[in-house]
Order: sequence, then structure tokens, then C-alpha cells
Amino acid sequence: MRFTPSFLDEIKARLQVSDVVGRRVKLKKAGREWKGLSPFQQEKSPSFTVNDQKQFYHDFSTGKHGNIFDFVMETEGVSFPEAVERLASLAGLPIPRTSREEEQREERAKSLFDVMELATKYFEQNLASNVGAQARGYLSDRAITPSTTVEFRLGYATANRFGLKEFLGSKGVSVGDMIETGLLIAGDDIPVPYDRFRDRVMIPIHDQRGRVIGFGGRALKSEVQPKYLNSPETSIFHKGSVVFNFHRAREPAHKAGSVVAVEGYMDAIAIYQAGIKGVVATMGTAFTEEQVTALWRLSSEPVVCFDADRAGIAAAHRSIDRILPLLTVGKSFQFAFMVGEKDPDDLIRERGVEAFKDVLAGALPIWDVLWSRETEGVNVKSPDSQASLEKKLTALVRTIRDSSVQTAYVRTSRLQLAELFWQAVRGKPKSDFVSYAARDGKARARRDGKTKIEIDQPVSIELKSGLEDREHSRQKVLLGMLVHYPQFLDEKQDTILRLKFAADLDRFCSALYQLLVMEKELSVQQIYSRLGDVFYNVLHDIHGMSPDGRSWGHKLFARFPLLAITPPPPLDFVSKSMDHLARRVHLDELDYDIQRAKTSAGDNDNAFDLLLSLIRERQNEHANIEVEGAELAEEAAEIRRFAVPNYKKTALAAPQHLAEVVLG
Repeated sequence: MRFTPSFLDEIKARLQVSDVVGRRVKLKKAGREWKGLSPFQQEKSPSFTVNDQKQFYHDFSTGKHGNIFDFVMETEGVSFPEAVERLASLAGLPIPRTSREEEQREERAKSLFDVMELATKYFEQNLASNVGAQARGYLSDRAITPSTTVEFRLGYATANRFGLKEFLGSKGVSVGDMIETGLLIAGDDIPVPYDRFRDRVMIPIHDQRGRVIGFGGRALKSEVQPKYLNSPETSIFHKGSVVFNFHRAREPAHKAGSVVAVEGYMDAIAIYQAGIKGVVATMGTAFTEEQVTALWRLSSEPVVCFDADRAGIAAAHRSIDRILPLLTVGKSFQFAFMVGEKDPDDLIRERGVEAFKDVLAGALPIWDVLWSRETEGVNVKSPDSQASLEKKLTALVRTIRDSSVQTAYVRTSRLQLAELFWQAVRGKPKSDFVSYAARDGKARARRDGKTKIEIDQPVSIELKSGLEDREHSRQKVLLGMLVHYPQFLDEKQDTILRLKFAADLDRFCSALYQLLVMEKELSVQQIYSRLGDVFYNVLHDIHGMSPDGRSWGHKLFARFPLLAITPPPPLDFVSKSMDHLARRVHLDELDYDIQRAKTSAGDNDNAFDLLLSLIRERQNEHANIEVEGAELAEEAAEIRRFAVPNYKKTALAAPQHLAEVVLG
């Protein structure tokens, strides 16, 4: 209904803002204004003001403000037309009729409401009489008390095909009105219209004003289908715009600041009876835009409670697709799932209302449920699968009409995608140079072309460290190998100088290559003698001098014992090991760059694209390293096989407190 500006102005002229607000808020005069505690949230100091001259209120604690119509809509959860009607009644003004056709429609609807009211009374009378004994037994089994039965106006439709028809006929209701309200089943192939509801517990469905507009009938016999039968669409009952129990839940929902939406009528009745008055039920499991809007009138973030079985989760997923485009700032949804395949009323009867409150306390934001739906069981280790998931989530988020909310969801989606892809490509760390030669998880090291030796653990080059982290351990081993094998300095120069070492190690590396410029050929002894004293500690840490008769490079050997065997490993193997370590140091750099990029990935497309590029580069690099490591592990096994006694002796010479580092 449309109201003329003059009519709205007349209402405002007759009603002071302080009078309307004062019905809900205790106000005190403060100069030209009135002050009171916020009606929108709890507070100790008054921050709510009313100005009658300017005809508005303002709540400094929440930022909400407006006129008398806004106040009624905010505090009573009604639509604008309803707010106007309530205030017009308070002001003593009749609602204007804009046309004769509209008046006729309203008169017609009024007569149909009267028919539904008569039908409700008929069903109530049946339930209270002898004929309703079985229906009363059913309600008793469901633990529905007599007082709840009366409050919800529950009733019973007898098995008689013409019981309601005859009753309404005796009250002067025409068959045409009975058919139009959906109380009778009629059709060209049906000679005599008959009652739609038979042998069912009857649950009246009300509109937001509390008028009966339809029914839900629960079959008493298990073999009768459907178990629940609803009124058909009529001129006064539009299933997609109705929320069951809205008119009762409105005030308690506003007081509590929350509302619970469940799937079934009986669930809603049981929850209401248990003391949670802000509860409604949807007319089916697929939300409509009208129902979403209605729920937001009750709470800014309704909690939808579904069963945790496959059907309930599917219903939640369908609801998300309906709700997502409608999200606005300050308006969202949460989802709670029942466990153990129990309905809310079953849970309340068995364990009490607190158990149901625990379920509600575990409600998840709509984004979390959407994320779980799209990512659960999805393999995102390949770039193609990552791109597919990213495209799907982006398309869903782009359906949000509110630009501010859409932007926030885009940012969240990017950040979580980045984290998901990052975790997927990192995978479970593996040991350096591990060779997976058997599908059953046991590594096998080849003794010769025919015989294999089974061992309990994967074959690996043992890289050891004490308390130092893996990243620094790798860097120290790599630089220590350059000191121990200076003949590789020139060959590895381009690779080494592109790496980012820790500050002290980086300065040492630069000095080492400056020394190489001065000396075309270097030995270990020359490196020790020609580098400045400032590098002594680093040199000793990564390589190790020979105090107390210990060998040159004992710190390097402690971390990489295979280098200390006799005979020493082939230089070709040493060269490949250095290249492998360099690639792992670069992998550490990528990890660091990714962590930094993640912090800004949600800001814009470029930042997110950069992050994905780094992740995929890291993914490819890691895959190549694993293949390379497996090949080196097999080669290491052969080297160790021919030097087992010496290897064991050397390994025992290393400090025993040093733990093996599994570098993945």
C-alpha cells in the first residue's frame, strides 16, 4: 500500500517523537531534548536522544536514527506499511483507500480470513472432544502441553470427507469460499468437493498480523503420505512469503536480539514451549527472498538450525545460494546443525533445552558453511583445480548485490584461498634425498641389479643440527660445502649469489666471493688465513677448524656426515648435492615471500595474482626438488654401502646431542 506524503505528515503532526519513543524508552528531559538508555543495546550511561522539534531520534551508541516510522520498524520488527497503520491508529487516523479495487480486494480478503478463523475453531473443538482422543495422544507423546496446544490453537481434522465442509456450510460459508481458501479439494474431475485435511493434527499458520491464512496438517497414521500436508497457494496464503510463528516470535526476538529458524512446525512449537520464544519455522527448506527479509525483521543475524544429516546439509546449502545475493551490511545468517540425526524437539525431550542451546552456540557464519561446501573433499594441488575453485567461489561472491559486503567477501575468499593453496602445495614434509622405491611405504636400497635390502626407514643423507632451524641449517651446510670444496666457488657463483642468506651468512658469502676475485684458486687453508677476523666465528660455525686434533670441517660433517666417509663421496655427487641445497634455500625464500604476500592478498586482484603466482612457482619448484632428492637418495645409498664401517665410525665422532633434521 502506498501512502501520500500529506497523510504521513499528518501522522507526524499528531504524534510527538517523545510520545512514541516513550512507550518503550524511559526518557528524561534534557534542555530541548529528551535522553534515555538505548533501546537497541544494553548500556549504563544514556546515549539515546529525542528531539521533538526536529522530529527525530538518534542513538549515539549504535548510530541508529530516524523518525517515528523508523523507530517502530526497528523496535517492533514490522514493515513500513504496518508501522504506518499502527501509528495511524495511535493518532486516531483512518487508513486511506487509494482505489475502489483495493477496497474490494481487502473486503474480499477479510471475508476469507473469517472463513479461516471458523475453520480454526472447528479444528480446535474437534481436538477437545472425544473424536480428538488419538490426536491428543499424539501431542502428549510429543510432550506438547495443553497450554501450548491452546496458545498455538492446535486442532484435529476428522477422517470424515465432509466434516469441515458441512460445518462451514452451517455457518453460511459458500463452497466457493471454502475452495478459494484451500480447505476443499475441487476440480473438473471431482463431482463433489471434499475436505482437504482428514485425520490430521491441524497447525494453524498465521500472517505477521496474527491472522490464520493456512494450515499444516500432520498425519496420525504412519502409512499416510505426505506426513505433513500444507494448504495450497491461495489469495491470502503465499507459501514463499510466510514464516511460521512470526507474530509470536517478533517481540521476544527483538528483546533477545536473536531468532532461530527451524525446518518443522513441531520443532518450532517444542522450542517455543521450552522457553526459547524467538523461534520460527520456514515453509519448506528453500528460502525465498521474502522469507529472508522477514527473518531480518526479527534479527540482524538469524540462526538457521538444520539436521546434520545429508538432507539437512543439502537444505543449508540451498539456503545459502538464496541468501547470498541479499546480504547487506549488518544483515547476515548463521547455521547450526543438529547432531546424531535428532530433531530439536527430540533433543529437548531427551536432554533438555540447554542441550539445544549448546547446538545454537556452535552456529557457524554463512561464509564458513559456504567455504566448507566448496572446499570439502576438493583436491587443490594442481593449478587447474586451484583455478577451478577460485572461479567458482568468485562467481558465488559476485552474486552479492551489496558492493561493500561483496568487497569484504572477495577479500576473505582471496585470503582463505591463498592459505588453502599454500597448505596444499606445502604438503607433508619429506626427508632430503628420500627415495620412495616401494608402494607399501618401505624404502628399498639397491645392493645390486638383482638383490634388494629392505630397511625400516627411508634412505636419506643425514643432515643434522642442534637447536638451529632448518632454514639456517641448510644455508650453513651450503656455505660450509663451498669452503670445503672451493673448486666449486666459480661454477656455482651465479646460483649462490642469487640466494638470500641470513645477515651474517650473507656478509660471509660476499666476502668469500670477493676473495675469489683476488685469488683465482682457493684452498680451505687460504680461506681461513685470508678472510678477516670478523668472519672467524661464522667460518668456524659453518665449517670448523681443527682444534684438539679434530679434522678440518668437523662442524660441516656434524650436519652432513656423509661428506666425512672414506673414501670421500665423488665430486659429481657433491656438486649435485650443492645444487639441491641451493634449490631448497630458494624454496625457503619463496616460503618467506608467500607469507608476506598473504598479508595483502585480499586487498586487490594484483596482490592476489602475485600470491597465486608465488604459490604455483613454489609448487613446481617443490615437485622438481622431490624428484631430484629421490635420485640423490639412491646415489647416497650406493655411496654409503661401500663405506659403511668408516661411515659409522665418522658418524659416531659427531656430537651425540645433535638431532637429525628432516628437511622437507
